[in-house]
Amino acid sequence: MRKASAKSIQPGDAVIVNGTLGDHGAAIIQARENLSLTSDILSDTAPLHGLIADILATSSNIHCMRDATRGGLGAILAEIAKSANVRIDIDEESIPVQESVRGVCEILGFDPLFLANEGKLIVFCPEQDAQAVLQAMQNHQYGQKAAVIGRVSSSASGRVVLKTAIGGERVVDMPTGELVPRIC
Repeated sequence: MRKASAKSIQPGDAVIVNGTLGDHGAAIIQARENLSLTSDILSDTAPLHGLIADILATSSNIHCMRDATRGGLGAILAEIAKSANVRIDIDEESIPVQESVRGVCEILGFDPLFLANEGKLIVFCPEQDAQAVLQAMQNHQYGQKAAVIGRVSSSASGRVVLKTAIGGERVVDMPTGELVPRIC
């Protein structure tokens, strides 16, 4: 097994997340803004060492693995794409986001791609290992809602491109400014 890093990412790699995104950021926003919702949003804080061990036991071909903390999925993917000089294509409809998180984002004008997470992981692996890695994640308590959300394309562009729910495309750049002030 070679060292897993952004430089190891290859065209054709699958991009997998271990569950719903934006939960931690939305929970903080809900508490700060004192929002009354029909359901409380809970932070996704979780120890990931067991999940990581299961992933590594399933595949020795993990090219890159990152937590999706500050800046959320969008910022981490933009950083990785630039570092690896690859284009990462993600599908909006494949990205798991709870309806309550989506609702907070719509009300307050946030993008769930850029909300902080505290128990989420992004994995890049060869396509032929993707289903086994996904299954290993889904069999773990902190990966039950894992999903393949995209692929690394062959074009070297250092960009992330989101296929929207209505079929369009938009570039996912690093966020500017501070979305939610640091609290921990």
